Amino acid sequence: MNIKPLADRVVIKMVEAEETTKSGIILTGSAKEKPQIAEVVAVGPGGIVDGKEIKMELMVGDKVLMSKYAGTEVKLDGVEYTILRQSDVLAKIED
Repeated sequence: MNIKPLADRVVIKMVEAEETTKSGIILTGSAKEKPQIAEVVAVGPGGIVDGKEIKMELMVGDKVLMSKYAGTEVKLDGVEYTILRQSDVLAKIED
């Protein structure tokens, strides 16, 4: 099953959090922070949203930085995704 976001929304999949610290301490599940880096898996078409034209700047495969509690979390076929507006993405990570 595929997710196709509407308007200015993007679907992202969170990148797994580190399980050890830089000094080698293994973190338990409750000690890990919610990851803020995600990969874009689907992008809406953009268009007119709230009377303003929105041009989509993100593409599938982009790595992005988002705020901790942005978007709506959904689970599809056992995989967790977050759907959010492009404007909720804080930055695009470039290698």
